[in-house]
Amino acid sequence: MPPEKPHWAHLFREVVTSGLCTGCAGCVLACPYDVLKYDHTDTYRPWKVEEAGGSDNCTHGERGCTLCTRACPRFRAWEPEIDTALFGRPREAAEVEGISKDIVLARATDPAVQEVGQDGGLVSAMLIWALENGVIDAALVSYLEGDGRSWKAVPGLARTREEVLAGAGSRYTYSANTLAYPDAVAAGCERIGLVGMSCQASVPPVMSARRAGKVARRFALNIGLLCSKTFEDSIFPELFEGRYGLARQDMVKMNIKGVIQIWMRDGSYHEVPLKEAHAWTREGCKACPDFAAEHADISTGGIGAFNDWTLTLVRTDRGREVMEGMLADKAIEVRPGDDDPGAIALLRKLSRSSRRRWPETAVPEPRLLPPRVGA
Repeated sequence: MPPEKPHWAHLFREVVTSGLCTGCAGCVLACPYDVLKYDHTDTYRPWKVEEAGGSDNCTHGERGCTLCTRACPRFRAWEPEIDTALFGRPREAAEVEGISKDIVLARATDPAVQEVGQDGGLVSAMLIWALENGVIDAALVSYLEGDGRSWKAVPGLARTREEVLAGAGSRYTYSANTLAYPDAVAAGCERIGLVGMSCQASVPPVMSARRAGKVARRFALNIGLLCSKTFEDSIFPELFEGRYGLARQDMVKMNIKGVIQIWMRDGSYHEVPLKEAHAWTREGCKACPDFAAEHADISTGGIGAFNDWTLTLVRTDRGREVMEGMLADKAIEVRPGDDDPGAIALLRKLSRSSRRRWPETAVPEPRLLPPRVGA
């Protein structure tokens, strides 16, 4: 028999409608026929617009196009394939947070970047440095829609320091930042940076590993955000305002440190128990096994004891080169990760918890876990 050529029909059945789809939009970027679109207002999933073949099949796929399945970081044996392409081997069970070279604490040295950024402003500092030093021409990031008071996160392009700082901060609702890629290409950008949650951070390397067209060749820096979940937009009217009287248009900053921290325009500060938000967990996050953005060049997150430092996992040679360049230019300062052993313990605890979400009916590798101590 000829080898199977999996296409949209397989992706639709095995990922999009099975609960595995995270909404990363990799398949939309890879489709050469422009028949896949993306719902960025409700389901955060791809859908097929061409009538031929129906919603669950694709005539281009039947003729041999397999690019959508190659670009999906949840299709079949995605994790060991990406690991092998990036690191030369699959991760081991003990590497529950993925393969890395260094684990450090880092933050921006520029006070202005620290002030507007999250947890010390590392990601903003990294993008600014990469733009100013020719590592990237543009970065795919998220912005708040309109004047920012809706707290609706949308993908966008940052090409200057000012645009980077305008997109600084965390949203905790979903934005498929990969969808800003066509804008970068239209602007003539050849070296593109991506800032994305764990599922999005796996898009460039899975495209490269599976040779999913020419999209991956433009990605020059891949920054992943530690992420246990994002929330549906309805959390604002139904929980924050409906239960706590906190109107979204009056919020200026949000963070999660065991609780949901909310700062308001009037200067007040509020905390919402994180467990109360679970009911608004976005559907695409419920089966995601990757807390630690395991396939980024550099993975970052504000967990641990120090609110103004970012826990940082340097994973690739490219990531190490960027960190070393920023240190040499005094754009960041770094401390050993061991300065906050609680942060590393929490990283591994949350990574383990996320891996347990992966369904037993899917490929087994993402559920590979070390035995519990004393088990």
